[in-house]
Amino acid sequence: MYRLLVVDDEAKIREVIKEYSEFNGYDVTEAEDGMTAVGLCKLNDYDLIIMDIMMPKLDGFSACKEIKKIKDIPIIMLSARTEEYDKLFGFELGIDDYVVKPFSPKELMARVQAVLARHNSAASSAPETPEEMEFGGLVINIAGRIVTVDGEKIDLTPKEYDLLFYLVENKNIALSRDKLLSDIWGYDFFGDDRTIDTHIKNLRNALGPYRDYIVTIRGVGYKFEI
Repeated sequence: MYRLLVVDDEAKIREVIKEYSEFNGYDVTEAEDGMTAVGLCKLNDYDLIIMDIMMPKLDGFSACKEIKKIKDIPIIMLSARTEEYDKLFGFELGIDDYVVKPFSPKELMARVQAVLARHNSAASSAPETPEEMEFGGLVINIAGRIVTVDGEKIDLTPKEYDLLFYLVENKNIALSRDKLLSDIWGYDFFGDDRTIDTHIKNLRNALGPYRDYIVTIRGVGYKFEI
């Protein structure tokens, strides 16, 4: 049975989500703010988190950032805010879906099922890779999600790390922007291929002297070339 963590400061919303989730066979734990959610994730394992953005004590974005530091749990963000900036910021933090309030509980359950299926498929189909890969002075520690350049650790956002690892995993293969968006951000991403270009630019800046490993394929996309 999948375990869901539902985080929202509105009890009625938690109640509705819990009712539909349990009807669909999920085990549900509730939290009324982001700080409680982070604490629960430190103590327990969950298969997916449904979390509101605007909450007391610790907002959803901040809670997501803290949770991603300790565990790789798929997150569906809930929000009454429809601005593209909020959606893009959420995806950059590593969320898997963004649902705007008011929402259909049935649609939310369909999205839960889709995210779980995608997450489990990626985990089961991922080829075996060494825990650490070295390309000259560029070292990528897969298990620890740590990247070092000439011995110095660099800070990457969750999506920048996912993008770098995906490129390295498919080294010397030209990858289109559409494929990168589909495989890293998901089929229901709210954005366009400019998101890829922005992340590539930030990634190259972070890699410094090893930026040229990421090659632009004009009219197609990018590849990690060694």
